[in-house]
Amino acid sequence: MSRLYDAVLFDRDGTLIVDVPYNGDPDRVEPVPGARAALDRLRAAGLRLGVVTNQSGLARGRFTAAQLASVNGRVEELLGPFGTWQICPHDDTAGCACRKPRPGLIEAAAAALGTTPRRCVVVGDIGRDMTAALAAGAAGILVPTPVTLPDEVDAGPTVAGSLTEAVELILGREDLVRPAPRPGRAGAVLAVRSDSAGDVLVTGPAIRALAHGSDRVVLLCGPRGRAAAELLPGVDELIEWRLPWIDPQPGPVDAADMAALTERIRAAGVDEAVVFTSYHQSALPLALLLRTAGVRRITAISEDYPGSLLDVRHRVPPGVPEPERARSVAAAAGFALPESDDGALRIRDVRRHGPGDYLVVHPGASVEARSCPPENLRRIVAALAGAGHRVVVTAGPGESELAAYVANSVADLAGPTSLTDLAHLLAGASALVVGNTGPAHLAAAVGTPVVSLFAPTVPYAQWGPYRVPAVRLGAAGAPCRDTRATVCPVPGHPCLSTVEPAAVLAAVTGLGARPATHPAHCPKAAA
Repeated sequence: MSRLYDAVLFDRDGTLIVDVPYNGDPDRVEPVPGARAALDRLRAAGLRLGVVTNQSGLARGRFTAAQLASVNGRVEELLGPFGTWQICPHDDTAGCACRKPRPGLIEAAAAALGTTPRRCVVVGDIGRDMTAALAAGAAGILVPTPVTLPDEVDAGPTVAGSLTEAVELILGREDLVRPAPRPGRAGAVLAVRSDSAGDVLVTGPAIRALAHGSDRVVLLCGPRGRAAAELLPGVDELIEWRLPWIDPQPGPVDAADMAALTERIRAAGVDEAVVFTSYHQSALPLALLLRTAGVRRITAISEDYPGSLLDVRHRVPPGVPEPERARSVAAAAGFALPESDDGALRIRDVRRHGPGDYLVVHPGASVEARSCPPENLRRIVAALAGAGHRVVVTAGPGESELAAYVANSVADLAGPTSLTDLAHLLAGASALVVGNTGPAHLAAAVGTPVVSLFAPTVPYAQWGPYRVPAVRLGAAGAPCRDTRATVCPVPGHPCLSTVEPAAVLAAVTGLGARPATHPAHCPKAAA
């Protein structure tokens, strides 16, 4: 499937039309500039459109149901038809499931349009719209107005300057994954992602695209990503190699070692290669090596001048979600997902079998700047357990002491766990609480909701949990924003040390987690 989205869902007031508080008069409906032309572009591209709007004026008696219908009718006269209108008539005191920031309107709109929330993008003007989008597993684009709060802009997963710009972003991302023409089916394709487990996991949809258009996929990965690579559907053969120009703790470049890698690639019978790199990596050293191995066609993202090292030099604008960034490289090489593939993250042989009656908290992270301070996580675990939730604290290699400290005898311990064991554990959990690190992507791959304690050192839109219900917590506008720091540059780690346990408790509740019904500890902790 080359398309990213099936539908675009819009907030009404402040997004499609000028906000007139509690408006019951159709004569006062005024579209925002460029709205009709922007919507018609989406319709022409085959995207279904819907409206998701809070209208508490009904509950408050500020207008009648007939007046609301009249206003909505005028909106359609001016802006064209929408495939569904989903309206919450309640106010904040009702405790309903439909009022944004809850995800009910988005879930209902997706169902009415014959799709799922993760195949939708939500466009709105305030934080409630974006929170609802993430909680449903949809993409979100914030179009700020004078009433949008600065913190809401900071936390916006993607921010556009106007409705027209938001539509440009949507269509531009669709264009990125539209496959280029190619002469025919490929033979053996070498995919390269020599990064950590999380980086490998988010490349999964692109790997499936390569598998759909080739006879064999050989994946070259580093030792940090091998466990994740073993879980990816579509991979026929693995080559594990520590590339010294990518590995964070590289050894010296050894000519014999490079020659051995060249021979290994030759032995795999590779016809062409698609190189997936992170923002700070150059594809050119590997491209030179691949040329010496006789690889006839190479595609990669490259900001450097590649000369004849690359056959397809691809570029991606900033802020594109990493799974889509990877898919765009595959598309540039002429590979697309099959129609039956929805483009979500996926792993072999593990599917969602929850929600169970336990939460998972993973305190570790690949770099210090992305982890919530242990003392704060300890408080969070205590609050979750105190509210009646079963909590399982997991640990990767070398994290046993950290996990024990965070669990503090009020939670179960499971670890050190293999990536496969962790996947099975997450698949039965009600939610995962974690920083922006590999387990968040693993949870997305099995469909488990994520409370993302997200350090803004990297963009959330690019690295947040992909197409899974999520809540983002943390100070999105902290001074470390977009620094890509691996060690927190700000004393006290304020972006995550300020996350209150009550906010985490509210987040897991909003994602559907409920206190355990039995007092015994979770049996999954032994996994």
